Amino acid sequence: MKILHIDSAITGEASVSRKLTADIVAKLTAANPQATVTHRDLNDGVPAIDSNWFSAVRMTPENPTPDQQRLIDMSDAYLSEVQAADVLVIGLPVYNFNLPAQLKNWLDQIARAGKSFRYTEAGPEGLLTNKRAIIAYSAAGTPIGSDFDHASGYLRFMLGFLGITDVEFVAADRLAMDREAGLARAQAALDDLAA
Repeated sequence: MKILHIDSAITGEASVSRKLTADIVAKLTAANPQATVTHRDLNDGVPAIDSNWFSAVRMTPENPTPDQQRLIDMSDAYLSEVQAADVLVIGLPVYNFNLPAQLKNWLDQIARAGKSFRYTEAGPEGLLTNKRAIIAYSAAGTPIGSDFDHASGYLRFMLGFLGITDVEFVAADRLAMDREAGLARAQAALDDLAA
């Protein structure tokens, strides 16, 4: 088993989603001692895509400049980590009712036509199949699945668009209202999680 461990919280040691992703990875590796883990901390910075990225990565120039090659290599590195993984463990802290910008940037980096999805006569087809995703959702005041939770549905949709349809959530939500209850719900979901 190859595990890709993704964190995106900006709150460091105080992060609930970081603790949850670590606990999920620990559970998976305890049950699968031969598992390997690649950790990617998106808080270290994931560049937003822009016109330079589009010219380099999407337009695939025959002779890229050094700057273009750097952008290509970076996007390829993000994507290759996902392609190699059997399980993705993704920290999803909710900021302003949505996912962190660095997590959105990472999704933009890996959503590449012809590599992670393709268009067919029947519509789009995800190419990152046979993978499991476990999402560690944390929110101070946004209940998961509520009308103002624009994070979990979007992330589930994007993963599905890329072919990852086995998606589970371990949610610590409404932490500002009742922190202990939110953490207890997350722990119960973690306990129920198949390793």
